[in-house]
Amino acid sequence: MSRFFDIVSKPARDLGTTNPPSTTPAALERRSLLIKLDSNESPFGPSARAIDAMRSALNAANFYPDDDCSQLRRELAAHHSLPPEQVLVTAGSTALLTLLCQTLLAPGLNAVTSERSFIVYSLAVQAAGGHLIEAPMRSGEDSFDLEAMVAAIDSNTRLVFLANPNNPTGTMLEAAMVERFLGQLPGHVVVVLDEAYYEFALHFAALRGIAYSNSLDYVRQGASVVVLRTFSKAHGLAGLRVGYGLGPAELLGYCARMRNTFSVSAVAQAGAMAAIDDHHHIQRVVENNMMQSRVLAQELSGLGYRVVPTSANFVFCDLGEDAAVVANRLQDEGVAVRPLGHWGAPNCIRVTIGTPEQNQAFLQAARRLGSRGSVDRPRVSTLARGS
Repeated sequence: MSRFFDIVSKPARDLGTTNPPSTTPAALERRSLLIKLDSNESPFGPSARAIDAMRSALNAANFYPDDDCSQLRRELAAHHSLPPEQVLVTAGSTALLTLLCQTLLAPGLNAVTSERSFIVYSLAVQAAGGHLIEAPMRSGEDSFDLEAMVAAIDSNTRLVFLANPNNPTGTMLEAAMVERFLGQLPGHVVVVLDEAYYEFALHFAALRGIAYSNSLDYVRQGASVVVLRTFSKAHGLAGLRVGYGLGPAELLGYCARMRNTFSVSAVAQAGAMAAIDDHHHIQRVVENNMMQSRVLAQELSGLGYRVVPTSANFVFCDLGEDAAVVANRLQDEGVAVRPLGHWGAPNCIRVTIGTPEQNQAFLQAARRLGSRGSVDRPRVSTLARGS
């Protein structure tokens, strides 16, 4: 028994420990030299417009930021044709996940999602004292079983998390499927439509001739839906931690009461405001992502791996062998990717789609490992439709 075990909260005891990368100076220096394709960050960084705005904001760094993010909220409200009270800005969309769980969950209550989805859902639910129910995915597939999710809901369910596209599989639910799903849910449930990869998914959907998302229509209609968006992905502001939710004003008002004071820095607010309408930068990012997704899918398939069609800025790849071992070998080759054992997929990796040069470095490393004959693999592949 440790010194503090008896006095810390039950959620703190029950949450599993994480194994962060080593923070010794040598380990940090080694990681700084890696090509980082493990965290779904933008390889292009912030736009020049956002960088200029952030530099200007530094001149007032001696003042606390606007706690309500008033100007940014107004900009986002205008951008999405919503009233400002239906917008809540937080320190990344993960912070809003935590606020929603703290606001709606308690011991004895639960949230529902799919297995092999965003790992923070579990952490946020447990920290609030709730229980997360993970419905199985479709048998033999890498997509959500929406009927199984509906069946998992009971009288104690308060939240349903639907990541669209899903992390880590990159799979997308078409708009009609989401609408049918929402129509089956009871009134005591709030649905979180997590659209962190919205800009990428919208681009892929347009190329494939399908409808991706009508999420803001549900918000405008007053549905019990909160839509999550972020500046961490396509906008390249992951290090600033700024995201937001769009949903019922009353619910977001309750969440705002739980928010940490001054949680979104003035620099982050300035960068986000400049990034909102920088269409040229976003277009460059999503077009590179689409073209390079083709390269990665084709090349990895050619190496005998199974690649799932993506609608995000990463590819989900089934190696047919221990992914943690392969990821360690790739680090030795200078590239970081994400092994997915913690997501229940021990033979799979998630690879962020980088620049052409970064992707070629990764593929060359993968070929070198393959040429050493790690293991015999079945040559199966599923290439992205229209990507």
